[in-house]
This record gives sequence, C-alpha cells and structure tokens, in this order.
Amino acid sequence: MIVASSRVLVDSRTIRDDLARMAREIAGDLPGPEDVLVVGIHHQGVRIGAQLQRALETIWGAEIAGGTLDIGLHRDDLDQKPVPRLRPTMLPLTIRDQTVILVDDVIHTGRTIRAALDSLHDFGRPRRVLLAALFDRGQRCLPIAPDYVGRQIDLKGEERIRVVALENPGCFEARIDGA
Repeated sequence: MIVASSRVLVDSRTIRDDLARMAREIAGDLPGPEDVLVVGIHHQGVRIGAQLQRALETIWGAEIAGGTLDIGLHRDDLDQKPVPRLRPTMLPLTIRDQTVILVDDVIHTGRTIRAALDSLHDFGRPRRVLLAALFDRGQRCLPIAPDYVGRQIDLKGEERIRVVALENPGCFEARIDGA
C-alpha cells in the first residue's frame, strides 16, 4: 500500500501577503471600484475570492460586488466522472458591462477556467474578465493564463497543490500532496 505524503507549501501569513499583493496589482491596473465584480469559483476559489474582495475594498475604501460560480455542468469530463455536486451560483442581476475578476485557488491545465468562462457567459456578457489564481502550477492544456497570480509553483509527477481553509476565518495554508 502506497501512503500519500503531504507537506506544507505555504503558510497562512504568506498567503495573506500574496493576496494583499495581488489586490494592490489589481487596484493599480483598474481605474477604480466601479463596475468591478469579484467572482470565486466553487470550492476554494469562493473563499480566496472573498479575501481578495475584502483586500480590494480596503485599498479602494469602497464596497465592491462579489459572487460565486459553479462550473459543474460545464466541465469537459462529465462523460468520464460521476455527476459533480452542484453548488449555488450567486451573481448580481447583471454582469453586463462589468469587469469580472474570476478567482480560483490553483490553475493547472486551464480546463476549470474554460468551464468557468462558459458558465459565466450563461449570465451575460461582461465588459472584461480578468483571472486571479493564488497558485499557478503550469502545464496548461489550453491557452489560458492568469492575469494575477500569487505564486508560480513547479510540481513533479502526480503532486498536487491543496489549499486548506484553517479554523480562523480567512486563514489558509497550501499543501503539496503526492505519492
């Protein structure tokens, strides 16, 4: 029997610092909080997105809209896996003419983001979509890249990054799981 190993990649303080830096970069690139919508992809992207939204609100001194997005029905592997557990998508009445900051914890092949874009467009046509990912582990299968990234991580073989929500609200750690 092979026992999978797990080790801490990044601690909570480092993740908080990375999210703060990403928020500063986003705020520096956009003219202001008007028409900005932060949308987290279920599961961990929702939690990361909420943290990023709060950091942007602190920088801009204004509230900005947030939302959640389920991609379950837009996955390209529905014929290969059991039907995914669907979670609620919660968006404002319209995303038309919004700058949507799409947030996920880890970008790898790009397939999750492709599904997220398909799902997002079911709700309208935003003016612009920007992608923020806490970790970019490379190895794309699709021509999709984040606009904002916390850390670039190169992994070997079957290693995976797992972002774990800790007991304290808004605190995370990232682990590398591998065989």
